[in-house]
Amino acid sequence: MTQRKMEIQLNLQPPLFLRTVEALNVLYLVTLSLLSLIFFQRVQAWPIIVVGNALVVALILVLVRAAENHQQRNYRILRDWLPAPLILLTFKETYLMVHPIHPIDYDSLLIDLDRLLFGVDPTRWLAQFSHPVITEYLQIIYSTFYILPLLLGYELYRPQRSREFQYAFFVIVYGFYLSYIGYFLLPALGPRFTLHDFQSLDHDLPGIFFTKYIRLFINTGENIPPGAADPSAFAQRDTFPSGHAEVTLIIMYLSTKYGLKSQWFFYPVGISLIISTVYLRYHYVVDLIAGALLMVFAIMTAPAIDRWWRSYSTRK
Repeated sequence: MTQRKMEIQLNLQPPLFLRTVEALNVLYLVTLSLLSLIFFQRVQAWPIIVVGNALVVALILVLVRAAENHQQRNYRILRDWLPAPLILLTFKETYLMVHPIHPIDYDSLLIDLDRLLFGVDPTRWLAQFSHPVITEYLQIIYSTFYILPLLLGYELYRPQRSREFQYAFFVIVYGFYLSYIGYFLLPALGPRFTLHDFQSLDHDLPGIFFTKYIRLFINTGENIPPGAADPSAFAQRDTFPSGHAEVTLIIMYLSTKYGLKSQWFFYPVGISLIISTVYLRYHYVVDLIAGALLMVFAIMTAPAIDRWWRSYSTRK
């Protein structure tokens, strides 16, 4: 093959088209890497973050190219669903970065705002209604949070609804990242550490059977070792705003927007999940208010961002 023919073939190579959610993931991963480099003296895991994010960005680009150049279904499936595990990956990276970069907890401010709005500490006020059956139900519901986006995506994952699937995933990931930014700006532990005794939760707010094990699983996922003398030293600063409230409301909104049958599941579960965040002492009410406001911001700005990126990327 002559050099001229090779140049023609290279020039005919189609441009790499990133979906909006893929571009958002690349942007966020690069941003986390830059932050870890800027604060490398504080963020001890910066080499892992930088190298790991570079590998993930490379994986995104490789999958995009493979899905576009090959008709194999496996490549398309991997590309379509990759944003889901990246939500968890970036969440864990915030754990490694938030407290070292911003080592001040703002729980006292959030407590004061709750008291200003309601005249009481909502988690303490709700304690009068606690019952093992209610606790068991709400703890189980709380644990379903990361399953809800997958259920929404599963119902939309049809060839005729491909565009809706992609947009829904973008809005959900966008919502998660907005809440993560809030963790950097206003780190806080939550009322289970500040207004209540974390070590006594199983005694003060008992369930029936699953509650204790679910709590242990959630605490382990938040890097809190069982029996730690000072669990707050290990806990993630992921209280404000409430990503649980924000993303759950986004999912409820999308299920209605697209007329999904699952909306009749998301609404009762979603409302219960939002209530559980305060009842189970994970969040202050002001966290939920901030999460609701972020949800409105996300759904109002997402269409313009999506239109701009799609227009920009197709002009390349």
